[in-house]
Amino acid sequence: QVQLVESGGGLVQAGGSLRLSCAASGSISEANVMSWYRQAPGKQRDLVAASVSGGVTNYADSVKGRFTISRDSTRKTLYLQMSSLKPEDTAVYYCNLVIATTSGRREYWGQGTQVTVPS
Repeated sequence: QVQLVESGGGLVQAGGSLRLSCAASGSISEANVMSWYRQAPGKQRDLVAASVSGGVTNYADSVKGRFTISRDSTRKTLYLQMSSLKPEDTAVYYCNLVIATTSGRREYWGQGTQVTVPS
C-alpha cells in the first residue's frame, strides 16, 4: 500500500520561506510523477509544481521563480522549497503521486499540510 506523509507546513510572515516534505512509502514504480497541489478555502485544488521521475519539472505561473520542487536521491521524498511567500500562498498543500502499474494508472494523495502567510 502506497502512503504519502507531508510535513513542514506552518505560519510564516510574508517574504519568508518554508520547506515542505512528502515521504512516499510502499511499492512505487520508477515511472511516476510526484506533485504538489494546494487548495485555499472555497477554491479548487490547483497544481503548484510537478516532478516527473525522469527529471522534468514544471510550475504554476504564480509560483515560478519563488518555489522549487525537488526529490532526494531515493526519488521517494519530495520537497517544495517556498520563498518570497505571499498571503495568497495560504492554503492546504497536498502531495500527489501518480504511478503506472500493470493494471493501469493509480493516484495517491497525502493528508495535506497547512501553510499560512498572514496579510
